[in-house]
Amino acid sequence: MRKLRISAISYLNTAPLLWDFEHGEAGSHFEISYTFPSGCARALAAGRGDIGIIPAAAYPQIPGLEILPDVAIASRRAVRSILLVSKVPFEKVRTVALDTSSMTSVALCKILLKWLGGERQYASMEPDLEKMLTSNDAGLVIGDPALQIDRTRYYTLDLAEEWIRITGKPFVFAFWAVRGDAVSEADPALDLAAVFRDSRDHGLQPSNLNEITRNWSGRLNLSVEQVHSYLTENIHYRLDAECLDGLRTFYRHAAEIDACPAPPELRFLHSVRTVAG
Repeated sequence: MRKLRISAISYLNTAPLLWDFEHGEAGSHFEISYTFPSGCARALAAGRGDIGIIPAAAYPQIPGLEILPDVAIASRRAVRSILLVSKVPFEKVRTVALDTSSMTSVALCKILLKWLGGERQYASMEPDLEKMLTSNDAGLVIGDPALQIDRTRYYTLDLAEEWIRITGKPFVFAFWAVRGDAVSEADPALDLAAVFRDSRDHGLQPSNLNEITRNWSGRLNLSVEQVHSYLTENIHYRLDAECLDGLRTFYRHAAEIDACPAPPELRFLHSVRTVAG
């Protein structure tokens, strides 16, 4: 038995998911490190992490993972933090810089631009919009940097909003996954699925959400209203039936353009407790 290693993301949208680990007793049962979405995927793939909030696009590429049920970073409307930012109208975009911290949004961007028609060249770059647009027509920016972009200065495409407009389905960007071989090494008294679900639920309680909002407003130089609406209106934190349908649809389209391997079977970690508790 040992403490499992959590690879977490240091973005605003994960703050409610991590509430119990940062403010409660749950953190004492795990070792937590923080990185970017693509870094979470690399940690699990290399065995440096046991549990990670992995990009959806990483799941088909890492064998032996089990999804922790009911918890996700998804969107049922515009997400605001996944943006394609361009100097020119999107039908004229021919060169695109892709945020190196992203995997799922990179695949989604390629899907949407494929549907728009035309050929494009892609280059991976650090999420510095000024540098991205110096050598490219457009740049994909995700997470907190995207929230801080002045969208009045550019053509911008909210990728979740565009996906939902075309498919009518929610979009799932990330979810918790655990390496199957690590589960047997965890404290058997821990119901992992329940621990992570409870942390999400506690983080979304109004008083805790207000604390998150106040703290992150100052960190990101955004108004309290902007942060609160983002967490309560733009991000959907449940991996429910509609989101699972959207996730499978994404995998299918991503595989069609070779942005992801073939659509995988979704394997879930068994919980000893029901979702209703």
